[in-house]
Amino acid sequence: MSQRPLRTAITLMTAAAASLALSAVPAPASDGPAGRKEIRDLVTAYMASVKYRDEKVALADGYVPHQCSTDPAGHGSMGYHYFNESRYGSLDPAKPAALLFEDGKDGKRKLAGVEWIVLDSDQNMKTTKDRPSMFGGQKFDGPMPGHYPGMPVHYDLHVWLWKHNPSGLFNRWNPRVKCPAAPAQSHSSGTTHSELSGKAPSAAPGKAPSGASGKALSGASATAHTAH
Repeated sequence: MSQRPLRTAITLMTAAAASLALSAVPAPASDGPAGRKEIRDLVTAYMASVKYRDEKVALADGYVPHQCSTDPAGHGSMGYHYFNESRYGSLDPAKPAALLFEDGKDGKRKLAGVEWIVLDSDQNMKTTKDRPSMFGGQKFDGPMPGHYPGMPVHYDLHVWLWKHNPSGLFNRWNPRVKCPAAPAQSHSSGTTHSELSGKAPSAAPGKAPSGASGKALSGASATAHTAH
């Protein structure tokens, strides 16, 4: 385990232990159960995602790799999304719907973060009454179009548990995450992604996602992710 994740784990565990100790005595409203629950949920998410540091385990658990996503405005990248459609809608800290990987110096994919995805109930990006939240009231981003053909309008929440994000633990973009260079060209996919090279997986128009929709090769090339 690298130094940064180890420090993160120790920090979260220490905070969780302190939180449990504090729960035995009355706490001020501003430092109440929500704060303690947030810490416990982050610890749960961290421990549940430890096994996914091995990309093979992620693939075996049904996470499908897609292209690397970067912000054209220069705020950073998200890395490679590995989506698990069976976990869309999960608000369980132990069951993220997506994993965020980046290319390591040794040529292997490295886990950088985790993500939760909830489909928008009315599929209308102008309404937000069903916006979910996790980790002590942290609101999801969105609603936004799907990131690959067949993916519905949705909300999502990124948590950078495995790669420090100077922009914030829950910020969508991480300036320390990089995508492979790709030939510059202007081409918009019409969704939240603008492909720079390679093609996203195809699906029938209007078809809801299935376990096979949106499959992409692990070595898929870089994608630009349009900010919302």
